[in-house]
Amino acid sequence: MKLILYYIGKPRDAHANAMAEEYMRRSSRFAKCEMREIEPRRFDPWAKHAAATKILLDPAGRALDSAAFTALVETAGREARDLVFVVGGADGLPEAWKPRADLTLTLSPLTMPHELARVVLAEQIYRALATLRGHPYPR
Repeated sequence: MKLILYYIGKPRDAHANAMAEEYMRRSSRFAKCEMREIEPRRFDPWAKHAAATKILLDPAGRALDSAAFTALVETAGREARDLVFVVGGADGLPEAWKPRADLTLTLSPLTMPHELARVVLAEQIYRALATLRGHPYPR
């Protein structure tokens, strides 16, 4: 299983991006993980990751608590499926992508900067992997 966090747009706050990168680095102890910027006009997650589960982050998406998010990661690991997460930019995600998603997820009913959404998502990925490996982090 590989976990990939794609995001649209350049981060305005390098510190926020560094925090997300740190959580992805920590996650790499447990699974293959990567995070990178994409340009939607030149990138198609469905073509690049045909067999992966594609999860789009959108304010109108489904809310999961940390236990349900961990179960999602556990299921992907058990099925040996990659998880691809896509966080939109200032203009959100391309509308054509939303109906094609395997899951549309919201991190909070609150509005937050996209840089912060990346940090929250990266932390939840780390929390899920640490929980599944019995690491003391998620106490």
